[in-house]
Amino acid sequence: MKGMADFSRPGSLYGAVDLGARKQALESQARREAAGPQAASSASIVDVNEETFTTDVIDRSMTLPVVLDLWSPRAPGSAQLSPVLEKVVGDLGGRAVLAKVNVDASPQIAQALRVQAVPTVLAIFQGQAVTGFQQVLPEQEVRRWLDELMGAVEQFYEANPGARPSAEPGEPEAPEGPPADPDMVAAEQAIDSGDMDAAAAAYERLLARSPGNEDAKMGLAGVGLIKRTADVDPADVQRRLQDPADLDAQLVAADLEMLSGSVDEAFSRVIGVIKRTSGDDRDKARRHLLGLFDALPSDDPSLVKARRALASALF
Repeated sequence: MKGMADFSRPGSLYGAVDLGARKQALESQARREAAGPQAASSASIVDVNEETFTTDVIDRSMTLPVVLDLWSPRAPGSAQLSPVLEKVVGDLGGRAVLAKVNVDASPQIAQALRVQAVPTVLAIFQGQAVTGFQQVLPEQEVRRWLDELMGAVEQFYEANPGARPSAEPGEPEAPEGPPADPDMVAAEQAIDSGDMDAAAAAYERLLARSPGNEDAKMGLAGVGLIKRTADVDPADVQRRLQDPADLDAQLVAADLEMLSGSVDEAFSRVIGVIKRTSGDDRDKARRHLLGLFDALPSDDPSLVKARRALASALF
C-alpha cells in the first residue's frame, strides 16, 4: 500500500486543490489536436476485440462519441441493424465512431457491459455508457437516436469548451466569457472567510440555474472535500490504513491526498480499492471517485488518465 502524502491543511479551497493553476495550464494548451474530417471519416468504423477495446472505445470516447454495436453472426437482428448503423454513423463524417464487437469472439466485453441480448447498441462518451437500445430499429429511429446523442454531446462541449477537439483552421476563437456570476463571487468570498456551508449553497444555486457550469461543479466538489476532512486526524487515518478492509479509511486518505495536491495518488488509491472490492463496497468507491473527478476540469490530464484507468478496472 502506498504511503500517505504530506497532508498540509490549506487555508482556502483553491489553494487546497490548486484548481486555478491547473485550469490555467490546461487553457494554455488551447484545443486538442485533431486528425481532420477526412481522416476521421475514414476511421469511423472499427472492429473491436478485448485487446483493442480500451484504445478504440474508451480512449477515443474522450473526444468523440463511440457507438458500440454488440452483434453476433448467430443473431438475425444483427444482420439487419449493423448495416443501418454503418450508414447513419458514416453520414456523420467522422463526428462519431462506430465500434463493432462480435460478442461470440469477445465474450468478456459483453459480460463486462452486462449485455443480455444481441444486437445491443451503446453510446460511449468520456469513458462512460450514456445511452443505448437493445432491439432492431428502422433507419429513421436510429437516426433520431443518434441525433439526440450528438445533441447531448454538443451540449457537453458548450458547457465544457476546453474539452472540444481542435477547431478547423481559420475558425475564430471563442469570445471571452461573460462577467463573473454573482453566486460564483459569493462562493469565493465565503471560501475566503472560511464559511464552507455558504460557499456550497452559492455553488448549488449557480448549478441549479446552470447545471453545466464547470467552475461551480469544481468548486462544490472542492468544498465537499474540505467539509468531509474538517475533523479528520491524518495520523488516525494512517493508522487505520494498516487494515486493508477499512474502506472508509482509504476514501478519507484519498480526500486528504486530493487536498494536498497529490491528485494522481488520490485517484490511484480509489481505483485500487475498486479493483479489490465488489458489490456495495465497489459501488461506494466508484461513486466517491466520480465525486473527486468533479474537482478537476474535464480535460485535466490526470482526470483523463484516471477515467481510462477506471474504465479498465470496471471492464
